[in-house]
Amino acid sequence: MNILELTFTDFEKQIKARYGRGSFHASAAYKHFYRTGRTDFSALPEFQASPGLAQAMEADLVIAAGKVHEKHREDDVIKFVTRLSDGLEIESVIIPMTGRTSLCVSCQVGCRMGCRFCETGRMGLIRNLTAAEIVGQVIAARNELGRDIRNVVFMGMGEAFDNFDAVVQAVRVMNDPRGLNIAYRYITLSTAGLIDGIEKLAALHPFRPNLGVSLNASSDALRSKLMPINEKHSMQRLRAGLMAFPLKKYEKFMITYVLIEGYNNQPEHARELAEYLAPIRAEVNVIAYNPVSERDFLPPDEAAVERFCELLASEGVIARKRPARGRTILGACGQLGNRHLTGC
Repeated sequence: MNILELTFTDFEKQIKARYGRGSFHASAAYKHFYRTGRTDFSALPEFQASPGLAQAMEADLVIAAGKVHEKHREDDVIKFVTRLSDGLEIESVIIPMTGRTSLCVSCQVGCRMGCRFCETGRMGLIRNLTAAEIVGQVIAARNELGRDIRNVVFMGMGEAFDNFDAVVQAVRVMNDPRGLNIAYRYITLSTAGLIDGIEKLAALHPFRPNLGVSLNASSDALRSKLMPINEKHSMQRLRAGLMAFPLKKYEKFMITYVLIEGYNNQPEHARELAEYLAPIRAEVNVIAYNPVSERDFLPPDEAAVERFCELLASEGVIARKRPARGRTILGACGQLGNRHLTGC
């Protein structure tokens, strides 16, 4: 019984099926674990009259989701490397921001999308993570910081919609009010543009985390050179999928645009991007390309990033320059990857 992959409702059903007990004991145990990370149920008042039940539950419970064995710091940014039970490794990044701390989680070992500017894409897909391995990253980050995580972005290793079921279950566990209690509005699923995943997410009402799209280009010709997925999921199909997505009045899509010097950062690219986004409620995060191994791309300077944002703003697009953080520890956007497998 792996509590890291169970919502409270799932856990309650397991307790009833295994021990014939109900929500009184299930609620006490579930809350205790997710508040403290401990499974010493025997010490809880609710179990004083049922020590045998507490012992049985403690013995049956599985909480292993990998072990953090490396940490790297750049100022207040922390990248931690988790070694999974099969010896494979994933990377996660804690990024303190104004008013909140974000955790960038991985959902796969590697990625099959093959984006040319991304180190994870160079690995190819090794395997999907389980829901427990995803939630385990939140627990590890909380243990590192000594406080709750309140903002989670699926922008680490992997494509969220390529591991749809495990990602959805992990988000449900993160959101559960008896557990980690992270509001849906503070959880963002990012996709390279898998339209079937966008459609499946739209159908899961009222399940509604934020949706981010890694766009990175203003035309199909340019995007196909950067992102092989565009050959199947073109920008026009992607826009149609986004326009059909049932946003609430206050919601917007988060569009990520990795700016590469001399490639997708010209004034005409800003104008084309603004025209493409015109019918969509969206905000654009503009990120300077972060160098990775064996790539010919170059990052633009800060002035170029600011100019691109200003051009978008002049066309009516909400655009923000996202600062490069974690670059020196290879923890910035596009830099995460298992170097034991890629040979870097």
